[in-house]
Amino acid sequence: MKKIIHIFLLVTGISTAFSQTHPSLTITKEGLQEIKANLGRSELFDRSLADIKLQLEEEMAKGIDVPVPKDMAGGYTHETHRKNYSLLEAAGYLFQITGEEKYADFVKQGLLKYAKLYPSLGKHPSKKSYTPGKLFWQCLNDANWLVSVSQAYDCIYHRLNVEERKMVEGDLFRPFADFLSIENPHFFNRIHNHSTWGCAGVGMIGLVMNDQELVNRALFGISSDGISSTQKDNDGALIKAEGQEKSGFFAQIDGLFSPDGLYSEGAYYHRYGIYPFLIFAVSIQNTMPEHKIFAYRDSLLLKSVDALLNQSSSKGDFFPFNDAQKGMSIYNTSLISAVDIAYYYGARNPELLSIAEKQGSVTPDQAGMKVSLDMDKKKPFSLKSKIYRDGIDGRSGGIGILRADEDINLVYKFGTHGMGHGHFDQLSYSFYQNGEEVVQDYGMARFVNIEQKAGGVYLPENTTFAKQTVGHNTVVVNGKTQYNGNTDLADRHSPALRFVDISNPKLQVISAVDSSAYEGVKQERTLLLINDSQYFENPLVIDLFYLKNESSGTYDLPLYYQGQLLNTNFHYSPATDELRKLGESNGYQHIWKEAGAVATKKHISFSSLSNNVFYTFSSAVSLGDSLFFGRTGATDPNFNLRRDPLFLIRKKSKGSVLFANVIESHGSYTPVTEKAIEPYGTISELRIIKDNEDYSAVVIKTKENTEVLVAVSHKNDALEHVLETVAGTFKWKGNYLIKTYKN
Repeated sequence: MKKIIHIFLLVTGISTAFSQTHPSLTITKEGLQEIKANLGRSELFDRSLADIKLQLEEEMAKGIDVPVPKDMAGGYTHETHRKNYSLLEAAGYLFQITGEEKYADFVKQGLLKYAKLYPSLGKHPSKKSYTPGKLFWQCLNDANWLVSVSQAYDCIYHRLNVEERKMVEGDLFRPFADFLSIENPHFFNRIHNHSTWGCAGVGMIGLVMNDQELVNRALFGISSDGISSTQKDNDGALIKAEGQEKSGFFAQIDGLFSPDGLYSEGAYYHRYGIYPFLIFAVSIQNTMPEHKIFAYRDSLLLKSVDALLNQSSSKGDFFPFNDAQKGMSIYNTSLISAVDIAYYYGARNPELLSIAEKQGSVTPDQAGMKVSLDMDKKKPFSLKSKIYRDGIDGRSGGIGILRADEDINLVYKFGTHGMGHGHFDQLSYSFYQNGEEVVQDYGMARFVNIEQKAGGVYLPENTTFAKQTVGHNTVVVNGKTQYNGNTDLADRHSPALRFVDISNPKLQVISAVDSSAYEGVKQERTLLLINDSQYFENPLVIDLFYLKNESSGTYDLPLYYQGQLLNTNFHYSPATDELRKLGESNGYQHIWKEAGAVATKKHISFSSLSNNVFYTFSSAVSLGDSLFFGRTGATDPNFNLRRDPLFLIRKKSKGSVLFANVIESHGSYTPVTEKAIEPYGTISELRIIKDNEDYSAVVIKTKENTEVLVAVSHKNDALEHVLETVAGTFKWKGNYLIKTYKN
């Protein structure tokens, strides 16, 4: 018999009593009164409501089809069920707001059709998911359906008679909730965005049905054998099976967010997971306010919205850490909901109103109405330089976002691996200008909801390339992937922040160190973002990547630049007749070698044109270093990878190695006038003057004969540092020095 742990209401503040009034989840009676009182007086809300009506009316005219599931993502049955849950949710809200019975009838018709179909369904015929659903190929999509349809049911609850409610609850909702939870505990009990959706769906339908057991199951999880882990003892206190403290909705909040609101799987999945987190939280707030869910862990859910919004470029696209689809942005519907909820249930931050204005839409509930009514209070949302701590205790590295202004962004990853969606890319970075990638992170090898690409699932190349270290802008040691590609091992370690200074937007610096990704190898990468004419005429990124290894090693540093290669200052041999792979494994098999060279000078550079801006990439190398231009797409018979360019520097050494690189942004090109302005950079030389366990130092020389010394100390910053150079002796305290002088 399992030991149980008593959780008394007096101690935890947890109550199991909740309202049975309808609607009560995300739209309340009081909220509905406010909405109706302000219809016609709030432009953004009225326009959003009109758009929903227009789309819904078109679909209602066709009737609702509830087909037997058979397709993967992108197929007819999948897309039909996906469309249905959005339509049912929208119709429920429109019924409450307008009072027009046709919307309630549409929801009722859909629920009864699903209640008739569901008992006949086994698991989905596709076998490509670790947890096949019934309506969809994976339980995750079934949970998506339940989150939306529970809201629809809440809105038309009283439009069904007793027999109809008995049917939809007994034949559809209760078995649906059981299937997602006790029949699939390995889906429901994970600390993962999948489980968050599961908890939200089960909990929300439990609230609508006044089913305390389902609500407890959602909040606190279930035991590994599928038994609900929360029950009542004879005194009415909640009890939980031993070992089940880390499942359920509260455990999801505890396990997936850092104290700064950083989501461990990356911004792309934060965007996906923020909706069930917030929509279930709203449901808890409105039905069980004693939980004070929005105050939980120092208002962590609300804090996470700000963290997510700040992980975007000036164009609004999220930085694609880990598995991520390029182009996902703040304009996604889940972010519309997140902004409205964060404003209504938070501190009414007027900066969120400017985001809502850009989004051009609000949710059809009291939160959306409040945002719309307060639009005259809006202030610009300020994208900030920020360091976000990672890990549930904030002690597992993090990410750094350095902004010279909102249009020049440098993004540095030195945090947790990211679990199953993580990439082996510690100490990697990406660089943006004007909202566009200059140095890119590949993202993921997947075409979401495109049936032709394996039904929209992750493609094999996501594992064999996109996750691999060589697929990122970080050093690969001896051709191997970090942690030998072991996710469990990577999840147990993370780099550490050495120092950071983001107080001056004209000169920002960040440095992190790692000693776990490669056994016996210490890596320390320091990045500077400079937009100060005191030092350089144009914006610059300076990258100093120091490695120490007692053994001999081969070190590759790829640079995934964007745009068209223009010229180089070194001779290379192009592969004009036959392409060869750069390697056989660890991602190298997916890179075509398009050109090769051996360094015969210590300063090499090339330039590119990307999004009508010129860039010059400079590197300080050693004589004999190997240089490669490459392109992704080798060993890719199904054309699953993009054909993206890269430049790779390969060094061989024993002891310490320093990669020193500079990216200079300069000039522009106007296609209409066909005019190139400032197509050449101002840097004439980059040279390493110190490379040891104490210091890394370089000198950057401009065409105006000005030299800039950049030095980083690997020692204690409290010491007084002394650096002897041909230009003189430099003394300073602190982690780094940047000094301009005439040659």
